Amino acid sequence: MPTEGISAAEQIRISPVPVGRGDLLALADRRWAAAASGTGHLLLLAGEAGIGKSRLVDDISVRITGVENRFDASAFRRGSEIVGGVLLELAAALRRSKHPDVADRLRTLLFAGAEGGDRARRRRVLVTDLADILSDFLGACGPTLLRLEDLHWADELSLDVLERMAGSLRGTHTLVLATYRTEELFPGTPLRQWRDRLVGQRLAEEAHIRRLDRAMTAQLAEAITGSVLPSVYLDQLYARSDGIPLHVEELIAAGAVTRVPGSVAEAVLLGRGALSPRARSLVDAAAVIGRSFDIDVLAGTIGESVDELDAGLTELLDRHIIVSTGDGTNFDFRHAMIRDTIYESIPPSRRRRLHEAAGVAAIVAEYCYADVSDHYERANLPDIAYGHALFAAADAARVSAHREAATLYERARRTAPQDLPLSERADLYARLASEVAAVDENEEAVEHFAMAIDLYRSAADEVAAARLVPRLMSTRHLVGDPLETRTRLALDALARLNGADIDPESVPPLVRFELFAALAAAYMLDRRLYTAIEYGTNAAAIRLPQDPDDVATLAARVNLDATLGSVLVFAGRMEEGWRLLENAVTTGRKAGIEAETARAFRMLGSSASVLVEYDRAERWLEEGLEYTERTERWNDHHYLASHLAHVCWARGDWQRAENEARRALADGRGGITTRVTALIVLGYLGVGHGELDEAHSVLDEARVIGERMNELQRLSPALWGLAELAVQEGRAHDAVALCDRALRDSERVGDAAYLFPFLVTGVRAHLALHEVTAAREWIRRCGKLISARGIPGTLPALEHAEGLLALGEAHWVHAREHLESARSGWEQRHRFWEGTQASIDLASGLNRTRRGREATAELDRARSLAQGAGARVLELRADAVSVRAAEAPGIAPLSEREFEVAGLIAAGATNKEIAVTLTIAPKTVGAHVEHILAKLDAARPSEIAAWVAEHRAVAR
Repeated sequence: MPTEGISAAEQIRISPVPVGRGDLLALADRRWAAAASGTGHLLLLAGEAGIGKSRLVDDISVRITGVENRFDASAFRRGSEIVGGVLLELAAALRRSKHPDVADRLRTLLFAGAEGGDRARRRRVLVTDLADILSDFLGACGPTLLRLEDLHWADELSLDVLERMAGSLRGTHTLVLATYRTEELFPGTPLRQWRDRLVGQRLAEEAHIRRLDRAMTAQLAEAITGSVLPSVYLDQLYARSDGIPLHVEELIAAGAVTRVPGSVAEAVLLGRGALSPRARSLVDAAAVIGRSFDIDVLAGTIGESVDELDAGLTELLDRHIIVSTGDGTNFDFRHAMIRDTIYESIPPSRRRRLHEAAGVAAIVAEYCYADVSDHYERANLPDIAYGHALFAAADAARVSAHREAATLYERARRTAPQDLPLSERADLYARLASEVAAVDENEEAVEHFAMAIDLYRSAADEVAAARLVPRLMSTRHLVGDPLETRTRLALDALARLNGADIDPESVPPLVRFELFAALAAAYMLDRRLYTAIEYGTNAAAIRLPQDPDDVATLAARVNLDATLGSVLVFAGRMEEGWRLLENAVTTGRKAGIEAETARAFRMLGSSASVLVEYDRAERWLEEGLEYTERTERWNDHHYLASHLAHVCWARGDWQRAENEARRALADGRGGITTRVTALIVLGYLGVGHGELDEAHSVLDEARVIGERMNELQRLSPALWGLAELAVQEGRAHDAVALCDRALRDSERVGDAAYLFPFLVTGVRAHLALHEVTAAREWIRRCGKLISARGIPGTLPALEHAEGLLALGEAHWVHAREHLESARSGWEQRHRFWEGTQASIDLASGLNRTRRGREATAELDRARSLAQGAGARVLELRADAVSVRAAEAPGIAPLSEREFEVAGLIAAGATNKEIAVTLTIAPKTVGAHVEHILAKLDAARPSEIAAWVAEHRAVAR
């Protein structure tokens, strides 16, 4: 029966039939049929606010048959602050559906958390255990529909659990319908990453809900009103609603069919104004509580009994402003937009009073601390909000819910009492900084760490301040602060600890140890190796407790071993460095300190990759990938994958290199260092494949990142790729400039590891400009650094460069000696790119000494390697270096350059590819082709190819 005083027309604001959603309903029918037969499915329904996601879920629920279980859970605005908020809603639904045992297990585990190990491990175990509870329950159920709405407001823990659960859905009879707003899918957000992983791994299917067109809008309006509407009215309705169903419904409900309200907000407020005073009071209180509310909290907020709410709630239900979500004690606003509009219309003073009352009611109802703190902050009662926010933040931090913890610590900071002791305020800033840093909000983290340090010092606690300095240093590095700024922090902290007013016995050895270790790490990142070794040695000399249960000390030792080991191998002290790095991994694994162990794997694998120790690199990178996958350290995992991609590129396994690099980029859980390494690998592949535009694009992006990070190890590899590209494109002057820039950077820090490929590329560039003297000086300058370091994997570059110079000076015997040595050295190191080129360079020299058969053998070997990797550029270059005219009778009509062009034509190269291979202009290639055709009395390129094949056969 209609509520008294409400006309039937006013109550009809929902279409009795779905409009414009036939394709999505049919899709859901198919997915339900599969789920009911034992092949469960996760269907993501995405669309903008008001598009009808909830209505579509309702329509699907009505259509499907044979449902034995149905469970509903929703996220809500500010719900992202509540750790496991969606899971708590689901637990409530399970309890209402007579499954209290499962509900209690979920709630107990959420509130207790996991035990053992560091926070990251406890988080991983918690996610696994929660997902297992749900998966086991659903696996034992018959046909089940699970509805999860508004996941754009979901907390990260809930998303992580749902993602893990998705992997087991296919063996159940469950269809999960999950909705979220498309406008919340910003790149880099947890929701976007969650969605990309599920869809990318085919664990879920996404369907988009579109706006209605004009005809559909008219159909919806006429279904709501039950009458044919004037065309002018429908035109206005379509224009103002933008084809969004919620807008259509609210606009129709608020006005007569002769006038459309100016906006949806106006329509919502007109509907509120038409309510009885009693219903208006209830709807305002409900809007203050949130999108979802239960009847007990609503009663407590307005200070009445539950029985006194019946008439007002019935009116709100009849007008479709709210909907019941269960047993009649829980309600939602029909749409968040309706709730938000009503909330914003409440006068500020009344809104504060309602928030205070809602806070009291929420405490009585045992709502979570996060919700209570929000109410009290909005009620302008900061002292009460502070305590609840602090408790909620600690709970979130305990399970590594970093984003939620950061939000709640920020609320605690805003609401902290003015007379809070300095040490407690410093603790608050330190915790806030740690959580903000964990979600890569590094600018904020720098600000908060610095404030915490200043507060500790104001409280005369230099030790507590010094403990935070290494964290501030590493965070300042991420925002691009210069080395001197970062190292000054540690040096100042050490000086303060050595001050006359500090008792040396009061300073724990670990504090000084970590400051020296932080200095070593800072100088390592800047490639100032000897200074890094000095500070690392100072740290190692500090005697620390030998307690095997002292996790903090073990973690510090592992980090120092990884830092010092990496520095030593780059400084040429290979055996000592590798031993320290491997010990760091072994110790970390044994102690179960996951973050430090993952870092040790990163340092070991990436160092070996850069230093041309590819067997060692592949072994440790693959072990590290297995470890980080098992421990779910995805940032570290993709970092290792990007370096494995580099190893695969270097060894000539280019297909795997591309797969690993693209996978590292696609997942979305890798950091900026992962991205730059993967981009560099893709750029190198583009150079080798001859895909020059693609190579330019990704290498330029990598260069920009490297320049922004101001790190040699990020920038130099990108510059080398761009230099190789410039040589291929005949831009020798640009190549020289890039090589000179890289040399200056390496000279500044005494680097050889990143310099060695520039030695060979720089010689090629100088010789292309006929600058033999400059090439010799280039070898001298680079060779000085490379020889001084003596890193075995870099030394073949010296022989290769000397061989190229000897070729340029027509010293054929010396060229052959150097190039044979270079080729052998690159082969031993499995360095495909330079090794294959060394064979081609050697063949070129052999041609000039009339050793055609030996040259052919080298070229055949080079072609085979190039073809195996898909290195089109090297394959064409091998074809260009052909048997000299003097060794093949009848080749005399063509010059040496013309024969090179003819050989490439025979290999099927285009004029553009020939220009890149020979580093000449495309117009020059065209001229050579015309001359060749004329000299051979040929009419088409195929005749040139036949001529080349004939005379190469003679030469063999």
